[in-house]
Amino acid sequence: MKKYIFFGVLALVLMSCKNSDKTLKINAEIIPFHKMFYKTDAESLKGLKKQYPYLFPDFVKDEVWLSKKKDPIEQALFKKVDSSFGNLRTEQRKLSELFQNIQQHKPDFRPPKTICLINNLDHENKVIYSDSLLLISLDMFLGKNNEVYQSFPAYLKKKYTKKHLFVAVAREIFNGEFQIKRGRSFLEKMIFQGKQLFFISCVLPSYQIDEILCYEKEKYLWAQDNESQVWSYFIGQDLLYSSDTKLDDRFLKTAPFSKFYFENDRKTPEKIGAWVGYNIVRSFARNRKISLKDLMALDAENIFRNSRYKPTK
Repeated sequence: MKKYIFFGVLALVLMSCKNSDKTLKINAEIIPFHKMFYKTDAESLKGLKKQYPYLFPDFVKDEVWLSKKKDPIEQALFKKVDSSFGNLRTEQRKLSELFQNIQQHKPDFRPPKTICLINNLDHENKVIYSDSLLLISLDMFLGKNNEVYQSFPAYLKKKYTKKHLFVAVAREIFNGEFQIKRGRSFLEKMIFQGKQLFFISCVLPSYQIDEILCYEKEKYLWAQDNESQVWSYFIGQDLLYSSDTKLDDRFLKTAPFSKFYFENDRKTPEKIGAWVGYNIVRSFARNRKISLKDLMALDAENIFRNSRYKPTK
């Protein structure tokens, strides 16, 4: 039952992701649905269901909802969330800045209705973005050391922080706003993730790329020190135009580390292919005036061939 519950272009140099001088004032409104739900009773539940019907599947009876909100474990989780996030003013301010940055780079973006809720530690659906609606599961951003995540592996829970909440939001908005062909080749997939990371770096300018990727200092230093060797491996193994899906697990998906099948693999950061893709996209943008929208529309081969990408030694 748990899985069913809750659910212009501007002329700019993208290397530095400069915004236009025009300031667009956006005041994001956050609806604290979690507070409403866990403080509801049988009578007020009816009004809540009427106001937010998309959060209450028809096949779930009222008794189930009332039992859920009274459950001691659920109440304990709500108290942790409420204590950590309080009135959400900080999140509202940061979301306003994020939405403003997105709109400056993508003028047709319209800030979504933002609803905060608690979703039973569903790590696969921390943030959901669909057109005019943004759902944020606050219980997945309580801090990596919070006891509620004790059964989660370290490589996952390191992203369950307030800081990474905004990275998760920016990523989902990217996925929803840009209909980009991901392609089948390893290169196309790297460039897709590189575009995603580049977009996030533009709309969250105070974040460094290692923070966006959630790389520990030692592993980020490894990536920087070994970029040339990583690229040589990709070239030497003829991986760029390979459609082998096993490469996704090895170099593009969330994992404890990347998998070269070497003895020191555990020293490597996860998603090293995504990091290389970001460097390719950034290298392409460095010497060109192009809007974010136009950059997103370019095919991977075009970006790669014209990127002048040269790994640092």
